[in-house]
Amino acid sequence: MKWIGGKRQLLGHLIPTFTEAQVGASYHEPFVGGGAVFFALRAQGRATCARLSDVNQELIGGYLAIRDGVDDVISHLRIHASLNDKEYYYRIRSQHPRSAPEAAARLIYLNKTCFNGLYRVNNSGVFNAPYGRHKNPTICDETNLRAVSAALATSSLEVASFETVLDHVHCNDVVYFDPPYIPVSVTASFTEYSAGGFGNCEQQRLADVFRELNKRGAQLVLSNSDTDEVRRLYSGFRIDQVFARRNVNTRADRRGPVAEVIVRNF
Repeated sequence: MKWIGGKRQLLGHLIPTFTEAQVGASYHEPFVGGGAVFFALRAQGRATCARLSDVNQELIGGYLAIRDGVDDVISHLRIHASLNDKEYYYRIRSQHPRSAPEAAARLIYLNKTCFNGLYRVNNSGVFNAPYGRHKNPTICDETNLRAVSAALATSSLEVASFETVLDHVHCNDVVYFDPPYIPVSVTASFTEYSAGGFGNCEQQRLADVFRELNKRGAQLVLSNSDTDEVRRLYSGFRIDQVFARRNVNTRADRRGPVAEVIVRNF
């Protein structure tokens, strides 16, 4: 899925970073989102024993449905693809699916057809992104869905806070943190991936978890925006600056390369 802050653009930097890590017993990704890093590692035959989690219940439910019943998800997506238009989008957006495959298909359909692939919820946790202006969106990619199902076959999936990694990570395990970024300015803030957001307190707690796992001998990688606060939170660790093009802004002339950092403890 297209996901705000997704890591497809940074795979050229991130995957070599993971290659430098020694392969541990398990791979953990507590902000799995669109899963670009996980799926890239699986394509290389890595991360075969993975624990993937996120606080977004719809997202994890979608992955579980694809893993355990991909044919049913595909059947629902075929219907969405045949009926897609603006009126149909808002009708589906307002519905409450009755089954896991139906919910997964709804999530994928909305993700593929909403504005800019912007997953956004209100304070009640209800998805509220408007209809996008996509030309022939790929709503039902059967080949990819079956590949995703196969990649997830040996993975554990859980709705959980990032702090639960403390209950599962052991020495030499590999952990990738991709939290909602610290905003580079007051007006740049976007943390509404889930009801409640992800603010300064959560960023500090994440840095504390990072340091605790470092003490345990885990191999850690983290992405975030390149700000003074991020560099303060992770001082003492290796911090590499990279650039990615971000397309959240509604004005095309304000989209472009943005400085980000990759933090690691090895």
